[in-house]
Amino acid sequence: MTTNDIRPSSPSLVIIGSVWPEPNSSAAGQNMMGIIDTFCQANWQIIFMSTAGPSDMAADLSSMGVATETVQLNCRRFDERIAQLRPDVVIFDRFMVEEQFSARVYQACPQAMRILNTEDLHSVRHARQQSVKTGDTLPTAKAPCHSDIHYREIAAILRCDLTLVISQNEYQLLHEVYQVPQSQLLLLPLLTGIPPIAQKHFEEKEGFVFIGNFRHPPNWDAVVQLQKIWPHIQRKIADAKLHIYGAYPPKKAMVLHNPKKGFYVHGWAKDATSTVNAHRVMLAPLRFGAGIKGKLVLAMRCGTPSVTSPLGSEGIVPYRTMWPGIVADNESAFVEGAVALYQDKAQWEKARQWGNELVEQQFDDQKHKQVLLGRVKSDLLNIESMRQQHFAQGMLWHHSLRATQYMSQWIEAKNRPGMKETPLTTDEDERNKGDE
Repeated sequence: MTTNDIRPSSPSLVIIGSVWPEPNSSAAGQNMMGIIDTFCQANWQIIFMSTAGPSDMAADLSSMGVATETVQLNCRRFDERIAQLRPDVVIFDRFMVEEQFSARVYQACPQAMRILNTEDLHSVRHARQQSVKTGDTLPTAKAPCHSDIHYREIAAILRCDLTLVISQNEYQLLHEVYQVPQSQLLLLPLLTGIPPIAQKHFEEKEGFVFIGNFRHPPNWDAVVQLQKIWPHIQRKIADAKLHIYGAYPPKKAMVLHNPKKGFYVHGWAKDATSTVNAHRVMLAPLRFGAGIKGKLVLAMRCGTPSVTSPLGSEGIVPYRTMWPGIVADNESAFVEGAVALYQDKAQWEKARQWGNELVEQQFDDQKHKQVLLGRVKSDLLNIESMRQQHFAQGMLWHHSLRATQYMSQWIEAKNRPGMKETPLTTDEDERNKGDE
């Protein structure tokens, strides 16, 4: 994939992603498309770069006037290309991409505003996943966690001029616990790009539904939980059916397909919106994760009430009694809530109406796009003075602390023809010796 140079007459943006945007596969893909559309509407010149190979499910960015380029890790050609483009803004999609490319952007284009798009806080999701595996209590949101992934993600946030955060909970965590200045943060709720939907009525909707990209660990875990919970629901609603959809279904998921028990695993949904709109109740027993759960926002847009966990409702409502459906603490409450919401039309209708109000209040795409564009324009005008206010940012860019840059340069030098390879031993290598 190649492109012509960006014309200097228009503001320019380079987005670097670990994958090409797939809006039909995940909420993250939809959110990225919303970010791209924000700058397209303002007539910015945009290039999307990625190290990923081609994807049949990737959005057609060229139809939006967005150019695309495939780039390589630890490669000097990227330095030359980004210096040639001299973008006004560079967005790193997720903190791992910031680690891989920010030092090169910093060196080649120091004037460029650097933005990190989190999607969710990976360190929070990782800590919660580990808690589920070990059976420990979920980490508190009132004290900082001290782990490698937390250090890395917070450092990436502090190195950037601005970080996009989709959840109020995570915004508060970053500012109040990790002491990230508000001047380096922007709360940007999940952008879905979904137009108004003709919601079906109670009698028109049938069955329960779950949807989620199977490559996302919280989604696969939720399907496993549903397999355990479903027999209890079916005993109370004999003819009930549960339909599970999701991108990239593995064999271990498809073998769970069991029509005799009303447990249907369909895999990809051709149209996620119409699929969710056709079903009466969304079931989402999420045990770990972070950010805002796109499937639950989609359910609200479709007028499909949901039953979920406290973690599933996080970042949308402050109290579980405000949820458009049921928030359940345990399996028994989840089953009872699912049955009641499915059978009680009055309760269902109340939840549907409240879900519509929440969407209107919190997920107005055009409003949030204007906020994003306005913030970027404002920060660009004052970028140098803002950087002078961010001591931690300057400290992390001090040459003695730029470990990611030097590691990348070491790998680049090692890969040059004729260079003798010197093994690099890490602490993890030493720990793993005993497992061989």
